[in-house]
Amino acid sequence: MYSRRYFLRLLGATLFGTLGLGSYAVAYEPRFRLAVTRYRLRPPRWPSIMKPLRAAVITDIHPCEPWMPIARINEIVDTANDLKPDIILMLGDYVGGLEKFRTAIVPMREWGPVLGRLKAPLGTYAILGNHDWWINAGAVRATLRENGIPVLENEARLIEADGGLKFWLAGLGDQLAYRYRGVDDLPKTLAQITDDATPAILMAHEPDIFPRVSDRFSLTLSGHTHGGQVKLPLLGRPIVPSRYGQRYAYGHVVENDRHLIVSSGLGMSNLPVRFGVPPEVVLLELG
Repeated sequence: MYSRRYFLRLLGATLFGTLGLGSYAVAYEPRFRLAVTRYRLRPPRWPSIMKPLRAAVITDIHPCEPWMPIARINEIVDTANDLKPDIILMLGDYVGGLEKFRTAIVPMREWGPVLGRLKAPLGTYAILGNHDWWINAGAVRATLRENGIPVLENEARLIEADGGLKFWLAGLGDQLAYRYRGVDDLPKTLAQITDDATPAILMAHEPDIFPRVSDRFSLTLSGHTHGGQVKLPLLGRPIVPSRYGQRYAYGHVVENDRHLIVSSGLGMSNLPVRFGVPPEVVLLELG
């Protein structure tokens, strides 16, 4: 038979553990952890080459105090640059998403030059996310462009790399730009790819577009979900901002030989919590 002292100790240990996990999820994992998640694959249409294309993927920064200050953004930029990528791809949401919990916003005039430090031989390219549209898409677009980062919106560009590799890089307009109506135009974007052989990569902030993506694209890259921000043992991800639930929550998804990679991103929205889903920079090695 258990004593009263046993139950008090058990209760104390439970409360202590809960407080400890809560502190980790609020104060440590979102602010101080930074993972580099690597994927190596040769998606359809991608040529077999001696040297893989290295692409760093950054998404969902959500700058704000105290969770994503300028010092943290500098750390992210340094981490991406240290990976020596051939190209850097940015998938949207460059503005704060914690209206009820942040102590201050980080102005565009401050984070823009920091992102402008991103360096890769083939350049840095961006698309916009839903929060960028909800706050001020024009200002975000101008800030990125002023700092040397082209913004692709329903646009495809032919990128030519060393060793004869060529690929199309396409950026889709955001699917939630006006909350219940997007500015995405997949047929227009696809129409700009003028040949049938050259591999193509699609950047789309929200992964929910994936069931409609043509197999003309070798790979689709998305963010937005933050990987649910919380992944619990046994229970998984309680909340995923996608109408498909867990299907496109995070990671490498293959459906009908079509490839999707969803990053958990770097910042937070709605609640200042990350648990089991650390902020990440993604490094792709294609080829």
